[in-house]
Order: sequence, then C-alpha cells, then structure tokens
Amino acid sequence: MAGKLMRAVQYFSYGGGTAALKQVEVPVPSASKGEVLVKVEATTLNPIDWKLQKGALRPFMPKKFPYIPAIEVAGGVVEVGPGVENFKPGDKVIAALDVGTGGGLAEYCVAKADVTVIRPAEVSAAEGACLPGAGLTAHGALTSAGLKFDGSGPQKNILVTAASGGVGHLAVQLAKLGNTHVTATCGARNLDLVRSLGADEVLDYKTPEGAALKSPSGKKYDAVIQCAPPVPWSVFEPNLSPTGKVIELSPGASTMWTFAVQKLTMSKKKLVPYFNSVKAENLVFLAELVKQGKLKVVTDCKHPLSDAGAAWAKCIDGHATGKIVVEP
Repeated sequence: MAGKLMRAVQYFSYGGGTAALKQVEVPVPSASKGEVLVKVEATTLNPIDWKLQKGALRPFMPKKFPYIPAIEVAGGVVEVGPGVENFKPGDKVIAALDVGTGGGLAEYCVAKADVTVIRPAEVSAAEGACLPGAGLTAHGALTSAGLKFDGSGPQKNILVTAASGGVGHLAVQLAKLGNTHVTATCGARNLDLVRSLGADEVLDYKTPEGAALKSPSGKKYDAVIQCAPPVPWSVFEPNLSPTGKVIELSPGASTMWTFAVQKLTMSKKKLVPYFNSVKAENLVFLAELVKQGKLKVVTDCKHPLSDAGAAWAKCIDGHATGKIVVEP
C-alpha cells in the first residue's frame, strides 16, 4: 500500500487536551519484520491515552511526535511483514499496540504479530477492541491477587472500585469466574448495572459507607482492584484482611513510596503498583469468554474517527460507563 494516504488523529506536543487533536492525512504504514498491517474497524480510548498527552510519562513516551493515540484495536489484516506465518490477509484480529508508538486512531495501523490474535466470528470489532488494554489489565490485576479463573482455591473477598468503568466492569465479571465474594463501588446511576454483572454487594461511592469502602456484610478484603482515582492508604488499611493487597492500577509517586515503606517494614498488608503486560494467550482467553457469553463488554458510546475529539473529551471526563469506542 506504498504511497496510499489514510485518515488519522494526531497531536504534536504535550498538553492541549481535546483542542490539540488534529485530523490529518498521513501515509499508510508498512508492516516490518514480525508485524501485521491492520485495517482498523474499532479502537477504544483509555485513561493512559490522555495522560500520555498530558505528560505523565514525559520525556519517555510518546517516543516521538507527531503521535497517533490509542493502543487497542480490532480489524482485518491487510498485509503481513517478513517472518509472520500465523496470519494472512483477510484474518479478523484483535491487537495490542505499543504505548510508545500508539497508532489506533487511524484507518490503518501496524501491530506486532506476537500480541495479535484471531478474533472469533462471534466477537464484534467493538467488543474485541476493548480487550487488549482494559481486559488484560483486569485479568492481570486479578491474577496478581492470586485469583484462579476456574473457580478453584479458597474463597477470596474482592473489592473492585470504579466498577462501572472500562476496567472495573470487566474485573467484576472476571472475579466472579473465581471462587469469590465481590464488593464493588460505582456511582448511583450504575448500581443496577454492576449488580447485573455479578457483584454481590454494590456501594455508591458518594455515600459515607461507599467513601469508607466498608463491605455491607462486614467482610475484609483479600484484594482490592483499585480502578478509581487515588484513595489514601488509611482508607484501605482497616478494610483489608490480615494479608490483604490493594492492586493500584494507576500508581503515582505516593503509591511507589507506600510500596517501598511496606517492603522495608515487611508489612503483611500491601499496596502493590500494577503495570500491564500483554500476553497473547491471555487475550485469546478473554476473546473466548466473550464468544461464550461469559464476559460482557459494556460500551458507553461510539464515535466515528471524524469525531474522535468528543470521545477524547468523554475519556478525560472520567465518568464513562464501560468503554469508549471509536470506529473509522
């Protein structure tokens, strides 16, 4: 496809928010060794996208400007690079993109073949595009909490905060595949939704009980999947079991400091920073759950690429129910 142009959304420097996003035409990229070129059918936005723009990982990421954001996509393979033998043009796939180089907000993108998987016919592009970022984060956080998704092992009491959000709504459902009692927090308008996803107890985070994260049945949490904005350790600590963990999905400086102090003092209760890692076999597992109807992807809204700014603003606002999808 050498010489062909595609529509894309870019920003050219740190900062600027929605206003800094530019609709552009740029050359279609080519698949290099170990890569596939994908015609994007759907991509989704995550908090990491706008945080990168704001400079959260400055000066390391993005690796260069201009930058095309979004890191989880679903679409069809157009061409394969040298050394790629497990995909062919026409395959429907789900792919995770490198955070440093991005590429999702475009008509085409390149993805590493080893973090690309076949999308089952029963899984829509919009559903598939929600799995590499949010789905794998939920899966990885629960795995690090010691959960087994086959229901084996002793029962664990799990708290999922911001349980109606992109990661949270998937974490609730994945947790219930294990031997768990799940308490969840969300806004009042989403209480029924989160119950329908399987949560055993649901708290409105704006009530005193919800702000204190106290289980209505008095349970102490073996693990907290912390999807919400920062919460002081002093709020978590009294609600944890003797060896309870808080898995912090957006670790900042205070998280790292608390983690270090707990290491030094050998605290049995722990605040653990979580960093997502992409493994193809886990992506296959999640896609199969969606195919089987065991994992439901909730979509807050869908926007065309030409209206990506509205999707970006919604993501920054932070109150989406489920995932924000952009379809070229």
